[in-house]
Amino acid sequence: MPTTTLAVLAEAAKKIARSPVAKKAAVDLTAAAANRIRELLQARHKRRVAQEYIKLGVKKRGCSGLSYTLNYSDTKGKFDELVEEHGVRLLIDPAALMHVLGTKMDYIDEPLKSEFVFINPNAKGSCGCGESFTTG
Repeated sequence: MPTTTLAVLAEAAKKIARSPVAKKAAVDLTAAAANRIRELLQARHKRRVAQEYIKLGVKKRGCSGLSYTLNYSDTKGKFDELVEEHGVRLLIDPAALMHVLGTKMDYIDEPLKSEFVFINPNAKGSCGCGESFTTG
């Protein structure tokens, strides 16, 4: 009997290992954010490169300590996290990942301002102007 039980468990483990597991994206892009990223990449698409990305990162600056950065990138770094949603590709800098995990990235276009907005569950505080945040 023990040999049969082990064989059944081994077979079950093989099935689990083969089945695809849905992975939740590190950052959730809204349709508006994805559309704006697409527009930015299309406007930049003067050179013909195989892959183009927008890369999300954080820098130490501002009243609260951290600020979001968005830059163009032609290559995916070894440890960059790739988010593919709504037909666009966003890279997340590995140093920023722990600060932005679970963040919802949106884009607003109003008469007086247009900007990406980050709804970050890790943010413990932000400055009065909303340009910087802290996770600690």
